[in-house]
Amino acid sequence: MGSNIPQKELISATENFIKQHFADDSSGHDWWHIHRVRNMAVHLAKKEGGDLFLIEMAALLHDLDDWKLSDGENTSKTKSWLNQIGLAKNDIEKIEEIIEQVSFKGAGVETKAVSLEAQIVQDADRLDAIGAIGIARTFAYGGNKGRLLHHPDIEPQLHNSFEEYKKTTAPTINHFYEKLLLLKDRMNTKVAQEIAEERHRFMEDFLAQFFFEWDCKK
Repeated sequence: MGSNIPQKELISATENFIKQHFADDSSGHDWWHIHRVRNMAVHLAKKEGGDLFLIEMAALLHDLDDWKLSDGENTSKTKSWLNQIGLAKNDIEKIEEIIEQVSFKGAGVETKAVSLEAQIVQDADRLDAIGAIGIARTFAYGGNKGRLLHHPDIEPQLHNSFEEYKKTTAPTINHFYEKLLLLKDRMNTKVAQEIAEERHRFMEDFLAQFFFEWDCKK
């Protein structure tokens, strides 16, 4: 049996819950990241289709149980929240399935999004990982985790398993080569592919300038 609460109210309640939960985040996974991902997902859905309610709810909740932000709990905060607001079991399962398919798990790991809804949320999250904001978030995360900025002797690694990827403590610059520069060619939807092209070029320009200055060429 599903909730009798209108979908708009469920989304609003979820938004308020997530705002509070991520209010103090300094890793680049704060409320404003989630806000942008939700807005981008809605934008893509209006162009590509899909169930807008499931897309919006999954976008709002996509980082709640993210392994990078884990506090060691084994219980699903996402399922707990969705049960709390009385969402139908079928919708809970669909939202959890979408979220499970969002995360990047390593360069050599296939992370195919099956449903259109999952493709859209995955694209929206990945678009926020590249371009100007993606660069800012990458360095915010690196600083939050105590990572080196760059080390010329530490080569980027294209991880072949999720476990390898999770264990990395490599300098922040390596993350561009281990993930961010790969995302342009892993977008699902046509609209996301077009947006990713410009953001990808911006990252390439940034890295060229970064290494130019690193090598003290001027």
